[in-house]
Amino acid sequence: MTGKTTLGEALIHLLEAHGVDTVFGIPGVHTVELYRGLARSKIRHVTPRHEQGAGFMADGYARASGRPGVAFVITGPGLTNAITAMGQARADSVPMLVISGVNATDTLGRGLGHLHELPDQAGLAGKVALATHHVTRAEQLPRALADAFHLFASARPGPVHIEIPIDVMTKAADGLSPLLVNAAPPVPDAGGIAGAARLVEAADRPLILAGGGAKAAEASLRRLAELLDAPVVLTANARGLLHGHPLVVPASPSLGPVRRLMAEADATIAVGTEFGPTDYDMYGDGGFQPPRNLVRIDIDAEQLARHPAAIAIQADAGAALDALLAALPGRVGQADGAGRATAARAGARADLPPALVDKLAAVEMIRDTLPGAIIVGDSTQPIYAANLYYDHDRPGGWFNAATGYGTLGYGPPAAIGAALAAPRATVVCICGDGGFQFTLPELGVAADVGAPVIFVIWNNRGYREIETSMRDVGVEPVGVSPVPPDFCRIAEAYGIPAERLSSPADLPAALSRAKAASGPYLVEITVD
Repeated sequence: MTGKTTLGEALIHLLEAHGVDTVFGIPGVHTVELYRGLARSKIRHVTPRHEQGAGFMADGYARASGRPGVAFVITGPGLTNAITAMGQARADSVPMLVISGVNATDTLGRGLGHLHELPDQAGLAGKVALATHHVTRAEQLPRALADAFHLFASARPGPVHIEIPIDVMTKAADGLSPLLVNAAPPVPDAGGIAGAARLVEAADRPLILAGGGAKAAEASLRRLAELLDAPVVLTANARGLLHGHPLVVPASPSLGPVRRLMAEADATIAVGTEFGPTDYDMYGDGGFQPPRNLVRIDIDAEQLARHPAAIAIQADAGAALDALLAALPGRVGQADGAGRATAARAGARADLPPALVDKLAAVEMIRDTLPGAIIVGDSTQPIYAANLYYDHDRPGGWFNAATGYGTLGYGPPAAIGAALAAPRATVVCICGDGGFQFTLPELGVAADVGAPVIFVIWNNRGYREIETSMRDVGVEPVGVSPVPPDFCRIAEAYGIPAERLSSPADLPAALSRAKAASGPYLVEITVD
């Protein structure tokens, strides 16, 4: 193999050229050649304990850094294990590049029983990925990578898959040059901006709905809200924007007081939100009504087509908001926005089910003890509570898998990815005892790389949310009480300090000790 650059080696050089500095992957016999140049590169390789963990780590890395997360997986089971993480990334518009091997070219689709064989691997991945590329010649690789990074930069992001047959990985690839992209989202349409300006300028009670697509546009969002005197309702993926602002309503649009605020608005600007049921109709009561005089801003034309609006603007959130600001005169709002927002906040908090109030208090303890932390959540009761109502203090610093695709076990590996992407930030993972067991071995990765993640386990000994759902509809609970392990002893087996609390009230002191440890730390809270 000396004397020439193989396609596997060229891949590493091309990834470096696109700014990739971290890859999450588990090497196998069908990806050995992808690793040939990795040890000599500047790219850091992180080895998860399962390919699903690789995908979740890439997801958390992308959300914390704003850059695509990259995973290397083997043919067949490696890819199918990662598809769950790809599904979450697609649901939440997270840029993720999954690079896999595939069996030798002359065996594909023939059903010969080769190791890791799938009938149609690219076809399977293409059902989840935004795009999948099958590379058969060296000269195709730069274009496949360029297309992926172009999509990440100019459209609604999500997972992209590239597969390389094992016989193609070893082919000569001397002289391949990267096709670097200088892509940008669509420019806001001037006519749409002018129409939106006229509509909101004439409104007496304007409102803004901000989703995950707005989380990088905080300054523009703040200026527009203040100019219009408009309350800003945040979906779960937008939490952290406008923390503590008089106009912010960090509460679920599924709550009655927030729905009333929306119904009373005579013009609504929806920025980067897909109007998904897990935000707008999470109780499944069908009570969500589309806003009147709706202006939608979204980077994705297909998304705009799914929910008709008076005015639809395809553009990046920040660019569209800046254009709208430029089209408006001076302060136009006299709508008692702060009063309307205050009433909605108070009503939403009071509307929380009593059983969730103590869970929300635990999340607020974490925020107040560790200001500016990135909090990564799993599907667990404190996260459910905070997704209903919670004002985080860091833009982009609150994300979890309890909405949208809703995978269990997301939190621990995603938090590790976030910690590697943002080494100066404090990262906290909130996970239930049930969900933590889905990806518990990834604790070993935190120990491997010294990721300073504080793992907070809400241990109520089972799937209590599911048990409640069963009881609510008269189903005798079955399968909801898996016995949890001794999490502290498992953490200590990995060399990770751990402690067990008997009350959430003890959490602030434990978090301070965890922060001082400057490495991974586990705090288990046992609750009824």
